[in-house]
Amino acid sequence: MNTATSLMESPHPSTRITPRETARRPPWQRRYARLVACVDVLVVIAAVAGTQLFWLGPHPVDVASAPLDYSTVSVGVCTAWLLALALWGTRQPRVVGYGVSEYRLVLTASTQVFGIVAIVAYLTSTELSRGYFLLSLPVGSVALIIGRLLCRRWLAAKRRSGSMGTRVVLVGGPEENARVATELARQPGAGLRVVGVHTLSRTASESMWNENQANLLTARLRELDADSVLVSGGTLLDARDIRRIGWSLDPGRQHLIVAVNLTDVAGPRLHTRPVAGLPLVHIETPQYSARQRVMKRAFDIVGAGSLVLLLSPVFLVLAALVRASGPGPILYRQERVGQGGVPFGMLKFRSMVDGADARLQDLLAAQGRNDTPLFKVENDPRITPVGRVLRKYSLDELPQLLNVLAGQMSLVGPRPQRDAEVEFYDDDAHRRLIVRPGMSGLWQVSGRSALAWEDAIRLDLFYVENWSLIGDLVILARTFKAVVAPGSTAH
Repeated sequence: MNTATSLMESPHPSTRITPRETARRPPWQRRYARLVACVDVLVVIAAVAGTQLFWLGPHPVDVASAPLDYSTVSVGVCTAWLLALALWGTRQPRVVGYGVSEYRLVLTASTQVFGIVAIVAYLTSTELSRGYFLLSLPVGSVALIIGRLLCRRWLAAKRRSGSMGTRVVLVGGPEENARVATELARQPGAGLRVVGVHTLSRTASESMWNENQANLLTARLRELDADSVLVSGGTLLDARDIRRIGWSLDPGRQHLIVAVNLTDVAGPRLHTRPVAGLPLVHIETPQYSARQRVMKRAFDIVGAGSLVLLLSPVFLVLAALVRASGPGPILYRQERVGQGGVPFGMLKFRSMVDGADARLQDLLAAQGRNDTPLFKVENDPRITPVGRVLRKYSLDELPQLLNVLAGQMSLVGPRPQRDAEVEFYDDDAHRRLIVRPGMSGLWQVSGRSALAWEDAIRLDLFYVENWSLIGDLVILARTFKAVVAPGSTAH
């Protein structure tokens, strides 16, 4: 069932290296895993040794069978912790540097190793200090996550410069190849760099994938120094063809990647289960259990309450600046559509002149935007000088912490929109209303005002369909970065 084949020249000919050079070059995953392992060692030693230094001191442990000092216990805890991180696969090539599963494994390994330590201490009647559990575990776990985040930032910078990535050749139909290539080009930090395209097209003979095609692809992979083949779709290739492509690759050095046409489905919802020799992919239906709802609400209350207390001086300063910016209230209340389509009053520090809403439709009509879902006015003349600074650094959004405490919003979720904007929703977009709207969301940290409506909806739907607490923490970390360094997309 194949086809005439077209192989494009590498878009980066200056970066080609010879096969001999490739043989001596270790895979980027191995080099990156070594970096992550070094960071893990430093973090674990610092967390455990810091606990002993600041909490415990070099005192003996009361063990019924033999005398033991805390230095020996600390060495044992460090060794067990690092061993757990390795056994749980937190540095495996298929995990490290991708998604939130890496962070989830780190937290699981850390929690379970300390659980084992507690059980051993109980069974051996060891009076082990609580400092290990109250200080080493939480501080060390957070530090491990921060270390992984910093490693990922370094990895993403390397990938944007053209290194530490996987060089792939796309195999598929023209539209499939174009779609996958476009998506990969938007995310250079993902590390999949398209260096060539093997285009398939139907012919009257409908010939199968044959040895000649395999030889052409093998030669092209060698010429482009490609690490992997990415099958961009299955419309022109059946299972037998894809299996034969895998057989033609160099085991251990080249890999086969298949783009499954399951958009907006994240890894935790996908499970491969071989049944009767068939690799069946099970997709869990998105749902919010009572445990998940309670967990998210508790996180919102604790997080928003803590931020209100910590930022109360900032609230006072901003309120004074808004009052001095001109007539009008300090807080601006605007009706937005919340969870389940229920309207609520969203709070902001006023960033516009008083009575700005009455001019919105005229400005949208003047810029030809009155028939678009996102009511954004370019170079909005209604914004005050103080308001422009507040908006650039998202300081005008801080009063929404009160909406979070009231249960109308969440710290993370799709941004709430006006009723007139919701009228543009299709059936897919209405799924944004399943969860509480958020102060920050996935599309805010992925481009803010630079994203088109379709991309914003796609990212919001991905969040709704694949929510996790770890994902919320990652989005909040990216939000902090976007606030501190807002860039040109913040308006």
